[in-house]
Amino acid sequence: MKRLAIVTTHPIQYYAPIFKLLHERGQIAVKVFYTWGEAALNKYDPGFQKAIQWDTPLLEGYPYEWAVNRASNPGSHHYKGIITPDLNTQIENWKPDAILVFGWAYKGHLAVMRHFSGKVPIFFRGDSTLLDKSSGIKSVVKKIFLKQIYSKVDCAFYVGANNHAYYKAYGLPDDQLIFAPHAVDNDKFSANHSQEASDLRRQLNLSAEDVLILFAGKFGAKKNPLLLVEAFKKFRKSNIHLLFVGNGRLEGELKNKANGDSAIHFMDFQNQSIMPAIYQAVDLFCLPSAGPGETWGLAVNEAMAAGKAIVVSDKVGCAIDLVKNDVNGEVFKSNSVEELADVLHRIATNKDKLLQMGRRSAEIIKLWNFTEIVRAIEERLNQN
Repeated sequence: MKRLAIVTTHPIQYYAPIFKLLHERGQIAVKVFYTWGEAALNKYDPGFQKAIQWDTPLLEGYPYEWAVNRASNPGSHHYKGIITPDLNTQIENWKPDAILVFGWAYKGHLAVMRHFSGKVPIFFRGDSTLLDKSSGIKSVVKKIFLKQIYSKVDCAFYVGANNHAYYKAYGLPDDQLIFAPHAVDNDKFSANHSQEASDLRRQLNLSAEDVLILFAGKFGAKKNPLLLVEAFKKFRKSNIHLLFVGNGRLEGELKNKANGDSAIHFMDFQNQSIMPAIYQAVDLFCLPSAGPGETWGLAVNEAMAAGKAIVVSDKVGCAIDLVKNDVNGEVFKSNSVEELADVLHRIATNKDKLLQMGRRSAEIIKLWNFTEIVRAIEERLNQN
């Protein structure tokens, strides 16, 4: 059986199920090497401004090993946050047939790619895009640098169209690019939580006819929640409500801008076991990101699996793949409060249209699942 070493920073709710499924299927042998170290289990999330511990098991059902991280300031938010001088030896001792690296922008990960290049096939997984592409001398230098980085890669698993364009721009040919869609646990978010959803709507004093728009995530500039408040106030209707779920740097400003409006509601960060009911309680999910760095937006997958209409800005990486205008939602121009207000007015005032769009979302997202990712990895490894 072929052996795949997987290098990634820390246990993540979107990746652990992939590792578990790879192990359970038994088509290849896998071992995950976590590079942040065990301290990652109690890490402080600067985006939510609190320590986050996911309430779903992230270390069960697959083999893994901790690397010793020598960084003075450990973390996945900067290049020198992952320094793992013993990692190459750990990987060599396991004798893999290929190495799958999640993200290169850490000293420890880049050391793996450089050490094993030409010796063991390097597979790569990332979700970068060209949506925030700049021009000028910095852009030229960046292109030269990234082409050199990706010259170490034998195969990249791209998550969608924008990610594919990114790899092409930095030198990877089509025969080294394999589609492995960004995905969430669709079954978890589509499972029936109607009672909990109804309870939440009652807590918010909403009737069955009322429309509830959801923003869920970090209250930071990248995701641009302030724009949503402005747009909501521009088209304000008595039966339409807005719910923000999360925490972050902009929380105070966001609540000040809401100014006590009884139709704008707030909930703190909610863990994975609670989110399916929240998605099912709403009628429309909105991600108004301004970027830079909104490479995908997996909350969109979650909301679609829950059968919801979607509104996103054109700076959201998944927009081109998952959101079809007037089919399951709309894409608006980033930072345009007028365009967002217009889109919300057209969609959110029509409950029947929202239901129809939600059904289409559920159909579209079925193909974006963990099994497709796992099959792509298995097939590529077994071709070696």
